[in-house]
Amino acid sequence: GQQKPRQLLWGGLAVSAVLLVVQGWVEGWRWPLIPAYALTLAPLWALVLDFRRRARAGQGGIQRRGVRRIAALLSAFFYGTVTVAAPLLFPVFTFDEPLGPYGIGTVAYQWIDNTREETSTLAAAGAKRELKVQIWYPASKDAKGTRAPYVPNSKVYTEAFQQESGLPKLFLTSLGQARTHAIEQAVLSDAEAAYPVIIFSHGSGGFEGQNMFQVEQLVSHGYIVAGINHTYDSMASIFPDGRVALYDSVKNTESEIEPLEKSDRMNEVWVNDVRFVLNQLEQLSAADPDRRFTGRMDMKRLGMFGHSLGGATTVQMLLSDPRVRAGINMDGALYGERRIPAAGINKPFLMISADEEEELAEELDARYAPVKAGGNYWLKLHNTLHMSFSDFFLISPIIEWTQGVNARGTHRLVNDFTLDFFNYYLKGQPLQILNNAVGTDDDYILEKG
Repeated sequence: GQQKPRQLLWGGLAVSAVLLVVQGWVEGWRWPLIPAYALTLAPLWALVLDFRRRARAGQGGIQRRGVRRIAALLSAFFYGTVTVAAPLLFPVFTFDEPLGPYGIGTVAYQWIDNTREETSTLAAAGAKRELKVQIWYPASKDAKGTRAPYVPNSKVYTEAFQQESGLPKLFLTSLGQARTHAIEQAVLSDAEAAYPVIIFSHGSGGFEGQNMFQVEQLVSHGYIVAGINHTYDSMASIFPDGRVALYDSVKNTESEIEPLEKSDRMNEVWVNDVRFVLNQLEQLSAADPDRRFTGRMDMKRLGMFGHSLGGATTVQMLLSDPRVRAGINMDGALYGERRIPAAGINKPFLMISADEEEELAEELDARYAPVKAGGNYWLKLHNTLHMSFSDFFLISPIIEWTQGVNARGTHRLVNDFTLDFFNYYLKGQPLQILNNAVGTDDDYILEKG
């Protein structure tokens, strides 16, 4: 009667060991799961020792068997709790499967603007402004190759995330294992002669890949997306040649400058970054040395979206650069040197805001008055925070639970409105949502000017 339970225990532990080995092979070994690894190996080792002892001494008495049985049950409960909880609390996060007909390819560029000097205190004297730009583009659904990592250097980004967010590194161990749906250097799909182009600008302290939930959906529906890393204002810039530039927390700090003026001036650096990148994209479209994008970027169908300061940059580009035809600002305070006219931006514009209360300076608050003027849109999402408009809350379920947000639900809603907006204004497709969603919904309020 004792043999069958013992065989079941051996079998269960063996299966658990195999599953943990598979997990380590697929996702990579991660230190938050060390207790699970240890609790798998320890009982197996104990059973081996017990088997050897029994072989030498025979079966023990009833009392010892009872004690061992209770200990085994308690150990099994503790083991199950740890091995189940650890992967749930510290998973390798994934992105929803893109819904469009295209696969995704990606390639990185490193461009130097020789007309501008770098102003960061971390840069060498006389250094020119240098930008890393990641481009994602439509590819075949069955494209083969290496899936691009979420971050190009897990050690650098884990430390940068930790410094930026204040989170323990325990929550960030999955950054190195997370993968996107993009295939590195995949062949650009020939399903369309040319694809509309959309620029993405991250928030201060963010990075070019911080909105993969959104980028992947856009690209899968036939857009080329170029994400700009605003060097020294981003979490980290890792250039294709391996050099690293970290966030410069003291950049442009001068005590006599008011915070609003400082942010306006910082934003102008980003505006010039975007203009420079647009010039580079035009050259790439005219004559790509790798022949990938030559004649394939439709720069006449150009849009832009951004988060936080990147959203403010989007507004400034709409106001100042005729090449940008439509734009989305996701929860970005309206910093910048140009004001929205009372009659509105005079280009298609969608403002998306979190519903958290934020105290704004009176002068800054006044800048919002004409946001939806001239027939534009202002979408206010319920139960969202500033970082809901990025991948941030995907990193760990603990962060999502403690903040009381639904990351994936918000992402799907943002994607629905983003895609509808750009499909209409850049591709001329009929509106599916914006034309009939004005008003109050359980999840949002949509206002139209």
